[in-house]
Amino acid sequence: MKVDDFDFDLPAESIALHPAEPRDSARMLVVRPGEALVDGHVRDLLTILRAGDVLVVNDTRVLPAELTGTRIRGELRANVSFNLHKRVDTNTWRAFARPAKKLHLLDRLELGDNGSIAATVTGKGETGEITLAFDLGGAELDEAIKAHGAMPLPPYIEAKRHTEERDKTDYQTVYASRDGAVAAPTAGLHFTESLLQQLADLGVSVERVTLHVGAGTFLPVKVDDTDDHVMHAEWGDIPAAVVERILAARAKGGRVIAVGTTSLRLLETAARATGTLQPFVGDTDIFITPGYRFNAVDMLMTNFHLPRSTLFMLVSAFAGLDTMRAAYRHAIDDGYRFYSYGDASLLFRDERDR
Repeated sequence: MKVDDFDFDLPAESIALHPAEPRDSARMLVVRPGEALVDGHVRDLLTILRAGDVLVVNDTRVLPAELTGTRIRGELRANVSFNLHKRVDTNTWRAFARPAKKLHLLDRLELGDNGSIAATVTGKGETGEITLAFDLGGAELDEAIKAHGAMPLPPYIEAKRHTEERDKTDYQTVYASRDGAVAAPTAGLHFTESLLQQLADLGVSVERVTLHVGAGTFLPVKVDDTDDHVMHAEWGDIPAAVVERILAARAKGGRVIAVGTTSLRLLETAARATGTLQPFVGDTDIFITPGYRFNAVDMLMTNFHLPRSTLFMLVSAFAGLDTMRAAYRHAIDDGYRFYSYGDASLLFRDERDR
């Protein structure tokens, strides 16, 4: 398909710079293909979901993965900054660098507030992606990044304001537990402990999977045809016990609701080979566009996404391109807040996909 098919005009004032308070007071547009759009709020999940349904959340935790410091080459010094976006192993990360042109292989780096995080440039891609080998590794490296890094807010927020202290909590889900992401699974930002407990009391179960979201999720699609786009890879994990419980719930008529496109992509990756959900550990680069047949997910809770983005392509595949065009027009006209800190949508899968 042509990437232009997924374009739309979005006023700058539609982009949210801070989340709703409390989180579950955010607006939520309910989208059922073939039916009228319904305006509501995230708390309305208590009336839409029912006993036996399964919410699948992504429990990845965002590392403050924006590091600044100094490049050292002999007597020469230069200021540099990095956005870590994918862990390679215990002491190696891939990163986007600014300015990448100043970096050469084997350059030494001193990063962090006092230059205490040392690293070496061990790779450099054509698009400016840098591979960094840190002197520290494992949990020690993670703690150093937490101590000295800044929260890597999406570029469309950073372009409008500086990072604030509150972002350290605002940009984490309440159930985040596994360090490794450099971008938040933003649909999950709408949940509070109270709402999760009320859903549990209703009989809705919550299952945790992990997809460490990379900064590649913000990369623009630069090709004209979706067939030519190469998707970035991200690491994910669906334990066998989680698969068993999801399949058992579905067998009893429960619906699977993916909280966020990250959860959905991981579930669909795990079901792609056989058509049935399977345990999964590893990288996924699944790219979902209209025409994809969904196997594992019945409903999707997600934010409002960038025009021409892989995420808008995904939601268009899930609920139908015409349906999502109409939903986004309505959301813009009615003042919904877009992107990471914005409002939510709850999408029912297009029945024609069944």
